[in-house]
Amino acid sequence: MTLELPAGVRVREPREDDHGRVLAVLDLWWGGLKGASGAWERRLLLPRFLFQHFTPSSRLVEADDGTLLAFLIGFLSQTDPASAYIHFVGVAPSARRAGLGSWLYQDFFTRAASHGRRWIHAITSPENARSIAFHTSLGFTIAPGGSAVDGIPAHPDYDGPGLPRVVFRKAS
Repeated sequence: MTLELPAGVRVREPREDDHGRVLAVLDLWWGGLKGASGAWERRLLLPRFLFQHFTPSSRLVEADDGTLLAFLIGFLSQTDPASAYIHFVGVAPSARRAGLGSWLYQDFFTRAASHGRRWIHAITSPENARSIAFHTSLGFTIAPGGSAVDGIPAHPDYDGPGLPRVVFRKAS
């Protein structure tokens, strides 16, 4: 499947100086999901080293005027040569439904497959219904978890005590 980017956008690898720009939009883009504790979690999930050492497999989408529209932070697993991992993705509320998220994922799938990766992994918070729906619409399956949050299988304490996650997997 080949997806087209909308007119007036450009895609590039993120740089270290994009770290602050991305952190600055998280609260707005996630609409306050999980309040102050959710905002803190999101910032902690995007440390600067991802913008220093994992840029070849990540992407940033900007409008022609430089406005940040979307990003995907992902990498090829160093532990499992058959796997790649999508760590964090965001799309500006004003740019949703324009195909940017789908384009970023398809681009990552293609690049992962070109490196012989057969599996794509991702996680999300069980409270993030939009993310769960998006991942399953792309063909990801939810791995059975040790608990459930609002009926969604979750892995308790996945990212530390009190931080359950929904775990996804997809063949590339």
